[in-house]
Amino acid sequence: MGIRTVADVMTRQVVYLPAETTVDEAAQAMRSADIGDIVVTDGPALAGILTDRDIVVRAVAERQDPTLVTVGSIASRDLIMIQQDASTQEAARLMRDRAVRRLLVCDADRQLVGVVSLGDLATYLDPSSALSDITEAAPNS
Repeated sequence: MGIRTVADVMTRQVVYLPAETTVDEAAQAMRSADIGDIVVTDGPALAGILTDRDIVVRAVAERQDPTLVTVGSIASRDLIMIQQDASTQEAARLMRDRAVRRLLVCDADRQLVGVVSLGDLATYLDPSSALSDITEAAPNS
């Protein structure tokens, strides 16, 4: 197996929602698209990333009303990007160093072209791992 790039393993489907979107709407969008994250925007600018874990930890566990809380108020603002031609090993190293489970993927012009998750990397770096098996399993919804 040759060296895989981030472009080889990333998810190209990116869902964008404005910061004013409520958490319940974001959760429904995630369910519909079968994804675990959305990119939060503030006008034309990227404002953050919201994961299913953020919803649980920052909204549900804090007993916030998901019909009132906005994605902009609970999203992670630290956007960590990697170029699509970077190796999967570089992506794994960056995730480890920054303690994140997802990276935004950009092209040479710094335009967002996808998202790479820890599960995406597990599937390609170690297809026989338990994490890879879980990632590839059909959702139980």
